[in-house]
Amino acid sequence: MVYKSKFFPAQHFIKILILFFSGIVSAAAPRVYIESPENGALVQSPVEIVFALDGMELAPAGTYATDTGHHHLIIDNELPDLGMPIPSDNNHLHFGKAQDRVLLDLEPGLHTLQLLLGDGSHIPHQPPLISEKIEIRIVP
Repeated sequence: MVYKSKFFPAQHFIKILILFFSGIVSAAAPRVYIESPENGALVQSPVEIVFALDGMELAPAGTYATDTGHHHLIIDNELPDLGMPIPSDNNHLHFGKAQDRVLLDLEPGLHTLQLLLGDGSHIPHQPPLISEKIEIRIVP
């Protein structure tokens, strides 16, 4: 069956559907993820870790604009208290200049990596933006 109407041509109906669904896609919840390397990757050190953020903008620490934040990389550790500032140590790396990648020198073996987006004060957003935890193996 072909849709025909002298009052509402099919082309207009299709355009409205496209606009409707593109609005839904753009309104999707923000997400943070590790773009590279992939989960389960075998890599050599140093390894480049590439971060990605959809639905928000990267901004340096100290920026308090709505829908902004900066990355924190958690290495071989669990998530910190999500109501407190993210720790800064060898297992919690801060990227307060709005960096979207890092070159890491890791010891051979299995490592876990996870991103946590923080606001201008290094406190996780509510609700928190947390990536999937991935594992990579550093080979000699």
